[in-house]
Amino acid sequence: MQTSRKVGLIGVGLMGHGIAANILRGGHTLCFLDHHGNQPVTDLLSAGAVAKSSGREVAEAAEVVILCVTGSPQVEAVLFEPGGVLEGLVPGSIVIDCSTALPSSTERVAARVEAAGGRFMDAAMTRTPKEAEEGRLNLIVGAPEALFAEAHPLLQCFAENIVHAGQVGAGHTLKLLHNFVSLGFTAVLAEAAAASRRAGIDDTALLEVLGKGGGGGVILERLRPYIASGDPSGFRFSVANALKDIGYYRTMTDDLAAEHGVAEAVLALYQEASDSGHGESPVPELVSLLARG
Repeated sequence: MQTSRKVGLIGVGLMGHGIAANILRGGHTLCFLDHHGNQPVTDLLSAGAVAKSSGREVAEAAEVVILCVTGSPQVEAVLFEPGGVLEGLVPGSIVIDCSTALPSSTERVAARVEAAGGRFMDAAMTRTPKEAEEGRLNLIVGAPEALFAEAHPLLQCFAENIVHAGQVGAGHTLKLLHNFVSLGFTAVLAEAAAASRRAGIDDTALLEVLGKGGGGGVILERLRPYIASGDPSGFRFSVANALKDIGYYRTMTDDLAAEHGVAEAVLALYQEASDSGHGESPVPELVSLLARG
């Protein structure tokens, strides 16, 4: 039988809310940071969760602290700023970073957590808020083998597929590789759909040809509702977040001295969309933006 853990969560946003709900369903106790960026939490409170006013208070009440924030600056802020997690970290407790972050930052963060007596693992997420609510996320984990094994039962509360990518930092590295492929393919499909419309091709014909040929796959299915009927709900991910992730990937290629020509073009597309005032638009809307020229 799984042992009940005392879990603290920072970041009850679109993804974090689903994580929180499934942790409670798994029989664990939960506290979370009260923050204006949270999704509505009435259901979590009704299920027994407790709101805390600082990261320090969350850490003091938890043996596992899960971070589900936007990126590396936010991770470092909630951990290291006054009143942050490190001030209340219980020796031997685990910090699990589910954010999308720069691997170089992740390594520095891990070192500071360990110096404070804690243990650290990165567990980057893929999939969408829908799967988060269903407890069916994908997790890409960077951690020592023993820590991965210890945390695995808890991770199973909210994840369907859990891959141990290697040591600390490997999870965030592989997540950036994944998002470059995913968001890069999104950019290619959006540009192709825009060109198709300018050529007068019927959207239904385009979707049929791509779906039955080399364009078929997860990303096409996420974009399909928008291309077919203007419904962006299949891919609830903003242009601003896409720009952040591709920017992180581009920085990582510099750190690795890796090729990045395609990444430059993808980054430029998302940057242009953001600069034109569409940073908060969902990425499927790139199709219409590009079609307008």
